[in-house]
Amino acid sequence: MNAIKPDPFGNVLKVWRKQRRMSQLDLASEAAISTRHLSFLETGRARPSRDMVLHLSECLDVPLRERNAMLIAGGFAPIYAEYDLGTEQSAAIRAAVDQILTAHEPYPALAMDRHWNMVAANRIVPLLLGGVDPDFLKPPVNILRLSLHPNGLAPRVVNYAEWRDHLLDRMRRQIAVTADAKLCGLYDEASRYHAPVNADEMAASDGAGDLTGLVVPLVLRTDAGELRFVSTTTVFGTPVEVTLSELAIETLLPADAQTAALLRELSADLR
Repeated sequence: MNAIKPDPFGNVLKVWRKQRRMSQLDLASEAAISTRHLSFLETGRARPSRDMVLHLSECLDVPLRERNAMLIAGGFAPIYAEYDLGTEQSAAIRAAVDQILTAHEPYPALAMDRHWNMVAANRIVPLLLGGVDPDFLKPPVNILRLSLHPNGLAPRVVNYAEWRDHLLDRMRRQIAVTADAKLCGLYDEASRYHAPVNADEMAASDGAGDLTGLVVPLVLRTDAGELRFVSTTTVFGTPVEVTLSELAIETLLPADAQTAALLRELSADLR
């Protein structure tokens, strides 16, 4: 009797189920199907319909890019479009992103892709990058490297250890959601960065104004003075296009009145 050959869709489905730490019973209950049918799908003894592929990917909260991969593995065409931000098809996306970033001025804001590469920024962001090795500002600018590498912003981050732990923890959670191999490599790389030579002189942050103990601030030494920020991340709700689903808008909001005033002064020079 011939053994059943591994099934591409079944393998992908099993990987995502385990990534979400769900048993077959858990997923079957969530998807309102029998555990027997789910088992048959994972082993290749049953073939999924297109709607079943989409239903299971929804239950597993699979990112849109990987939902396309699941459809292909199931023998179906991908349904989620993907447009490079430099093409005419993505002009509306880019215009919307630029409008959002500009609206945040005089506060720094940028857009980055799923691998933390900066794809757009408002006019305030370059004003905070003094002293950075020019190699780290060559496209594509990777925000994690820029933030944590000793030749990047690290020597100017007053609460470096605290900020580093925050960014790496955030990336760990992103990896848990996406299972992205490139992110795993970036995380391993950043984890090996040496602390800046003046790290011992950097005092731990004494908080972010009235938000002390509630958020991790970014305390940054700049040519204009010491700036204290609260970082916020915005994603687009219910996207149906891959590129848009992977974009994140990062905004640095002032954590105190002094920072707000300094940012207004900086932005005045841009008018």
